[in-house]
Amino acid sequence: ITSAILEVLDSTIVNVALPQMAGNLGATSEEIGWVSTGYILSNVVVLPMTAWLSGRFGRKRYLTASIFIFMIASFFCGTSSTLIQLVFWRIMQGAGGAALLSTAQATLREIFPARQQGMVQSIYVLGIIVAPTVGPTLGGWITDNYSWPWVFFVNLPLGLISAAIVYFLLEDPDYQVRHTKVDWGGIGLLAVGLGTLQYVLEEGNSEDWFESAMIVRLSIISVVSLVSLIIWEMHPRNPGPIVNFRILKNKQLSASMLLFVALGFGLYGGIFIFPLFAQNILHFTPTQTGMVLFPGGMATAASALFCGRLLSARKLKINPRYLIFSGLLMFAYSMWMLGHLTTLSGEPDTRMGLILRGFGLGLLFIPINIAALSSLKGAEVPQAAAMINLTRQLGGSFGIAVLGTYVTNRSAMHRAALSRNFYSGNPMFQDRLHAISGSLTLRGLDPVSASNGALKIIGNSVRVQASTMAFNDCFILIGLALILVSPMVFILKNSNSAPVADAGH
Repeated sequence: ITSAILEVLDSTIVNVALPQMAGNLGATSEEIGWVSTGYILSNVVVLPMTAWLSGRFGRKRYLTASIFIFMIASFFCGTSSTLIQLVFWRIMQGAGGAALLSTAQATLREIFPARQQGMVQSIYVLGIIVAPTVGPTLGGWITDNYSWPWVFFVNLPLGLISAAIVYFLLEDPDYQVRHTKVDWGGIGLLAVGLGTLQYVLEEGNSEDWFESAMIVRLSIISVVSLVSLIIWEMHPRNPGPIVNFRILKNKQLSASMLLFVALGFGLYGGIFIFPLFAQNILHFTPTQTGMVLFPGGMATAASALFCGRLLSARKLKINPRYLIFSGLLMFAYSMWMLGHLTTLSGEPDTRMGLILRGFGLGLLFIPINIAALSSLKGAEVPQAAAMINLTRQLGGSFGIAVLGTYVTNRSAMHRAALSRNFYSGNPMFQDRLHAISGSLTLRGLDPVSASNGALKIIGNSVRVQASTMAFNDCFILIGLALILVSPMVFILKNSNSAPVADAGH
């Protein structure tokens, strides 16, 4: 559980420090987004390989080695002097972190008896839900009191503790399935398809999308690679597909995966854009940003425990669909609240929306997991669990990329719309211009300098207002994404008899 929390925590702890990283490394907001996107993308690519690697090298050795890879990459992230170096080591860090999540799930399912699985898996799920929300709080405190490299250096002592526990206390199972084959073709197609798609999403806006020959070529490569991946994985001659698409015939699993894509989009995408909005527009410090997010994490913890107790109570026949609908409504309404913040909003204005968002999250993850796995048997369960983790991570990766592009486009659109009001025949503009010019003249500026200064002040005000409206649009977009996938809940059957132990698997 410690290693799993370390992996999930690190995927969000850096978000509060992104503005400081961008300033120190001379990167734009779109470029610095690759610090988060690169981590998630490499994590997604390696995740399907973890079972094969664990069988090939042994669970203890593979998990211990992955923790050390994670720590080494963390050290070099903190010592990076350029954006390229930082993104490269974040990709390596994400590759090492894949085992920390998936292997932890398989291990917990195996080493604890059935009567303890409910408690163990509830604690596990609680950790991986709360950690992404608590991460910005810790990241903000570290950034304010030290500097952004310490966001990575903090992983070193935690990683050593986790590695020691794994090495000295964890044992390999009595049986050891030695995997000798791996679907390298599927892995290659997956990496190329997702990598090129992510580049298109990240850089398409700055390259004017399909006006760029590079974007067009990479888009074609992405589509061809992903289509080829599906064909290759479904081919009967494939000895061991890395992604078993045949399992998607199960409607409950497919519906749950769509819900997890939207949840990943909202969870990771929201945590990515909120610190940018809070620090760049509301002028919160990193610590303030983290402290505003912290109560939402506690709300998630409370609602997750509440949800787990309801679903495990034998006397209560709670339909998980009711909890999922309640969580979706809370999450969507919280995005509506955050989508109506202004440049004058303070901590109290943001806190309530984030608390409601956190409580809604706690009502979503466990019942969706239960509904997804309740109709599966045998070898289908671990395959489904891997795909659920994959879709959640992919949703987060797309969320960061899409929202980063969306806020840039919407800022430009709103700024152009607001600037159309700046003309000499507009009495409101003239009154505002004369008022500011007069104030600057009283401070000792000559009329020409005062007029130029007034235009700069108004222009900056328009820029900030346009950015605020763009961030509002991003929160509303997250809410709409959840509403669009909400009909999937009707496909889910009443699985209140499913054991809570399956929630984390």
